[in-house]
Amino acid sequence: MTVTLDSRLDGVVGGKTAAALKRAFAMRTVGDLLSHYPRRYALRGELTPIDSLTVGEQVTIVAQVESATERKMQSRRGSILEVMITDGRGHLQLTFFNQSWRLGELLPGKRGIFSGKVGEYRHGKQFAHPDYELFTDEDTAVMAAATYAKQPIPIYPATAALPSWKVGTIVRHVLDVLGELDDPLPEKLRAEQGLLPFRLALQRVHTPDFEDETAPALQTLRWHEALVLQTALLQQRQFTRALSATARPAGDLLARFDESLPFPLTPDQVSVGASIAGDLVGAWPMNRLVQGEVGSGKTLVALRAMLQVAQSGGQSALIAPTEVLAGQHLRSITRMLGRDLAPELMPTLLTGQMPAADRRKAALRVASGQALIVVGTHALLSDKTTFADLGLVVVDEQHRFGVDQREALRAKGTSPHALVLTATPIPRTVAMTVFGDLDVSTIRTMPAGRAGIETFVAPLAEHPAWFARVWDRAAEEIAQGRQVFAVCPAIDVEAGTAEPADGPEPPTDTAENTPTRWGVVQLARLLATHPKFRDLRVETLHGKLPADEKDRIMRAFAAGEIDALVATTVIEVGVDVPNASTMIIMDADRFGVSQLHQLRGRVGRGGVPGLCLLVTEAAPRTPARARVEAVAATLDGFALAEVDLELRGEGDVLGDAQSGVRSSLRLLRVVTDADLIAQARTEGERILDDDPALLRHPGLAQAIERRLDAGERAAMAKN
Repeated sequence: MTVTLDSRLDGVVGGKTAAALKRAFAMRTVGDLLSHYPRRYALRGELTPIDSLTVGEQVTIVAQVESATERKMQSRRGSILEVMITDGRGHLQLTFFNQSWRLGELLPGKRGIFSGKVGEYRHGKQFAHPDYELFTDEDTAVMAAATYAKQPIPIYPATAALPSWKVGTIVRHVLDVLGELDDPLPEKLRAEQGLLPFRLALQRVHTPDFEDETAPALQTLRWHEALVLQTALLQQRQFTRALSATARPAGDLLARFDESLPFPLTPDQVSVGASIAGDLVGAWPMNRLVQGEVGSGKTLVALRAMLQVAQSGGQSALIAPTEVLAGQHLRSITRMLGRDLAPELMPTLLTGQMPAADRRKAALRVASGQALIVVGTHALLSDKTTFADLGLVVVDEQHRFGVDQREALRAKGTSPHALVLTATPIPRTVAMTVFGDLDVSTIRTMPAGRAGIETFVAPLAEHPAWFARVWDRAAEEIAQGRQVFAVCPAIDVEAGTAEPADGPEPPTDTAENTPTRWGVVQLARLLATHPKFRDLRVETLHGKLPADEKDRIMRAFAAGEIDALVATTVIEVGVDVPNASTMIIMDADRFGVSQLHQLRGRVGRGGVPGLCLLVTEAAPRTPARARVEAVAATLDGFALAEVDLELRGEGDVLGDAQSGVRSSLRLLRVVTDADLIAQARTEGERILDDDPALLRHPGLAQAIERRLDAGERAAMAKN
């Protein structure tokens, strides 16, 4: 039987072992097993005389069997084999449980190499279940021992049922029977980069003879992973471009809107807008990600795209993650359109918590095509929501939606254009790895007239008295006619009620050390008794309030009828109150870097200078404190995105919501392998330009098929 990477494991290692591998690691094929790479390597240790052994060390010795005896265990069934070995300078006991057959190997007088971790038993040193190799020739034994001691031991991700040594044994068996392999890397690329043939790289990563063999093997396999992933993403972009789309040329609607703007577009808004305008008249559906700082004007760019689509009677749907944000978007869009354009485009809100009668009226305007701009939440995904001519899908805050949700909305049109917005800047390598099949545009320049934000950490662990100063400072801002946000990580800490996380998962590195102190309920209670807040207008806002109540509070805050708003992260994105000057974040170490940056972006949006106070009890020089101090150190969201990636690691940053393949990088690390990923993307483009169907690159085509199952392919298509 010829064994390939696609061969089923049960036909190669037996049904029982294959079932264990499937249960433990979801492995089904030989390729799955051989891509289960060692997480590190251990050395057996230098040759060590028995009389100088240290308990706890991993060592290798050359010794002779002096005696071997077996006895029954007293407390349970089974036997213990005890073997005494000596090197002439000391004695060491080897212990094996229920392995009587070793009596036939470990005969007195036999010499060999013994390797294990030194333990202690009855005041003597011992090896429990050591590795060993016996020799008949003494000189051969000594020479082999020197090699054996330097040979790296692969340490695999393991389980109790499948320990590392057992995984290694299975891998070695599979490598022994594996046939020839087509190489995913073109020969020219291997030569240029000094990479190994595929078969040799697998051999050396799993069974290296010397320590210095592992690095070239791992680098080769990193290249495999990068090229396979980037080529697959580029293929997906090819598939998208094979679809036909309705061209949406601009006309007088966009011209009238631009003329009505009381301010000029920023240079980045102009350039990104031009890219989108070109996409909308292209032969295939636009698939573009626009990333930009909080307040950089992404909504304006999206609205200009909606006007271009509306020119031909096409509808645009903007889906937002929360009711508060959807309502904010509708008001903002209606205000920007003005009295002239708003009646023509009939911007319509559609959310799940609207009164039934209002929702029916809104749904009718959408289905009939009257509403050319539709703003909503997950209600837009409902089977009951239909569009007359959906031409553009705009996804706001893309990290809040999974690919299935985005695809459900796109499926309501015929190959509609797609525009994905994010105010959480994405490092270049993450964008290539997660969104490699999207065109990425960046808005860096900020609109004129922003007064800027100052950020300070209030470290209560060192300066408890600063807590009082935080509220005195907030009262000073309110006395000047300004408004204050105070954000808490929970609704009610006494009731154990947390606000569902809107962004990336909140950090957990402080959970065991410092409890969450502040919820909305507790902070509102404190401010009600504070001498300087007692007569001020303070309201609370969180996700468990009814939609109409949340909307009423946000309208009142925007109108200046509320002095201080105590809230959860429900106000994290999209809330635009130019008069709000101060953002106080309680238990700031409970939030991730991007969340802190988003929250800070709620102030300093007009001519009023912004102030952000990060209140924390995290100890100095802890990861939690490092996050808070990183945010205080810079306003550059792109720099913070890199910091966030380094602090949290790409596993968290990529997130499972994008798709399985993107969140399961095996050897690649998007921080340290940034240049390699960029090179692989360039190589993938070159290969596909020359060989779109990969007919002349069978190894790469096979690797992509192995790497992406049907579900992952579908997830990529939806993205």
